[in-house]
Amino acid sequence: MAVSSGGVRRVGLGSAPPSLLVLLGILSVQIGAGFAKNLFGTLPPSALVVLRLATSAVVVGVMARKGLRGLRENHSRTDLAWAAALGLSLALMNFSIYQSIQQIPLGVAVTIEFLGPLLVAVVSSRRALDLVWAALALLGVLLLARGGGDVTVQGVLWAMLAGAGWAAYIVASAATGKRIPGTTGLALASIVGTFAVLPLGVGAVAADGGWSVLTPHVLMIGVLVGLLSSVVPYTLELEALRRIPPRVFGILMALEPAVAALVGVVLLGEVLSALQWLAICAVIAACLGATRTTKA
Repeated sequence: MAVSSGGVRRVGLGSAPPSLLVLLGILSVQIGAGFAKNLFGTLPPSALVVLRLATSAVVVGVMARKGLRGLRENHSRTDLAWAAALGLSLALMNFSIYQSIQQIPLGVAVTIEFLGPLLVAVVSSRRALDLVWAALALLGVLLLARGGGDVTVQGVLWAMLAGAGWAAYIVASAATGKRIPGTTGLALASIVGTFAVLPLGVGAVAADGGWSVLTPHVLMIGVLVGLLSSVVPYTLELEALRRIPPRVFGILMALEPAVAALVGVVLLGEVLSALQWLAICAVIAACLGATRTTKA
């Protein structure tokens, strides 16, 4: 915490506990998803993905404008390829999870999506015990599928595809971060991701009643979703990762399915069965176990 010459304390992200920053980031992402789902009746999910990624591209792009100007001079084609891969993984992850939560409860979709990070943790650890965690997570997903409520096969498959996108995002993000410092890589990735989903978003809006649906109110909520789902959590997570080990970060992130389920109950009125809550707890336990047994 910095102190000014006049003795007045300046409160910023650096003065907040990193664990609190991670939890606030998780809450921000899921509240953004809740607002997004409430907007699906007006705007197609693919169009909302465009607004989300475009908001991130504009905000992060302004923050990293100096780095973006010198990309071609300061970085190799391999560096740029990794940033592009990061953008495509962002597009896949966001597009798929929005398709999923349109069809199944938010908590169920995010829990299934979490198989992606779990897979990365298990593969990187290569410990026999992690096979137990993977089996427990799969059991949780099976229980979710059989837990009743508005769970469809198509929604589950979209969530699994989002999980694959999340796994690819973790790999591409690590590679991009090593090659392109600061937020420049994320800014480029957000631009690539926006253009990747742009044709899908434009086509969906055209087929869903035309451009009249893009009222100022809808656009404002779309920008809010982009801020809550991308800009705010990315900023908080980057600050937190400067001060805590990745393993601790992973343990905190394992709470995301539970937060998503609670946001679904509060914002969307999505009541889950006891079996579905048990399944979510099983996946969280698997994520915690895999993270704790993975070397920092």
